[in-house]
Amino acid sequence: MSANSLLVPVSGSSTERQTVKYAVRRVLDGTGEVRIRFVYVHPPDRTQETSPEEVVADAGLSPEQATRLLDRVAVWAREDAGEDISRLTVETAQIGLTEYLFSPEDLATRLVEETEEHDIPHILLDPEYNPGIGSPLLRPLEYELTRFRECTVEEAPAQLRTRRSPLVIRSTPVQVGSLFLVSFLFYQLLAGQLYWFDLVTGVISATIVAVGLSRVTFHRNPSLRSLSQIGRLILYIPYLLVQIVKSNILIAAVILHPRLPIEPRLTRVRTTVWGGIPVMTLANSITLTPGTLSVRVDGRSLTVHTLVPSAREDLFDGGLERAVRYVFYGRESMKIASPRERGDTKILQPIPGKSDGSDENESPGETGEADETEVSDDREASGDTETSDDREASGDTETSDEQGGEQT
Repeated sequence: MSANSLLVPVSGSSTERQTVKYAVRRVLDGTGEVRIRFVYVHPPDRTQETSPEEVVADAGLSPEQATRLLDRVAVWAREDAGEDISRLTVETAQIGLTEYLFSPEDLATRLVEETEEHDIPHILLDPEYNPGIGSPLLRPLEYELTRFRECTVEEAPAQLRTRRSPLVIRSTPVQVGSLFLVSFLFYQLLAGQLYWFDLVTGVISATIVAVGLSRVTFHRNPSLRSLSQIGRLILYIPYLLVQIVKSNILIAAVILHPRLPIEPRLTRVRTTVWGGIPVMTLANSITLTPGTLSVRVDGRSLTVHTLVPSAREDLFDGGLERAVRYVFYGRESMKIASPRERGDTKILQPIPGKSDGSDENESPGETGEADETEVSDDREASGDTETSDDREASGDTETSDEQGGEQT
């Protein structure tokens, strides 16, 4: 690796100018040709209803804005190089446009891959670097990067600015009114009657909640889309309750069965829901359903523990996933194929009775052709010709005896 080279992620922070200056000074302290590669990481959208091809940064920049940011950073680097500009090579790149970088671990892995691809041994982090993947990010990212020995990590010694924010943050009338209405209706639902006392206390309670929590509850103004989502969520709740009752009955029957026919397995399902809230809703719904437990969420991939085969089959059929898509994306999204049909399921533990003992068995229905191919390959590898020769060597008499035995 080139010792005098740095990878510097940028996000447009207030200390970025100082970080660029330090990066240039650091590499120019060495001898020979030096290189700095600035990268902008696009975080996934966690709120809007978009497909992976339309992933746009929620707190980040568009590709055009990121290009302008990288161009500005490159100009700063060349200015700071001064007379040594001939020794300095400045590179820029954008990552995360075609990937779903969900966590600091995903980002750390991607940055390390970038260093390996471009022969860079060092990563320099801005002290206020935050691409919008996790909050706060810098400390978790530094921790994740220390797990890799392929590169070293350093934080630029930039002087942080004092941040002053107003004590009272204003909310929009739409946010306050929406939260007031929801709080008032919920209060009346709990009261169960419409006496004047309940109406007055409901107004007082809803006013307090709306004024105090409107900015915390909403990050943008509610819209007709939000109302439609709430309506679909109301329809989803009875469906989820029915699934919970059915699973309770199933698990109770398994527990009461004398042979206790359980088959605990870890499985992985790559879902077709996008955004933090939809993925969280699906993961929690799976956990609420007896027989399945969401163990890990990695982007759109869920690691789920299943207790019985029927629970695993229901998970692979994607009933809950389809319902969650309906809540957040509408009726059209329900036409997407199930995880089993898409080939997005995997069993991570060996199933007893499997001769190969593989620890990554695909779900039933999606591996039939692959298994037949593997068996054919194994037979060819073992040598069918040799088997035929052995049979000829043993003689046709033995075959005739066997046939005679079968006829008898």
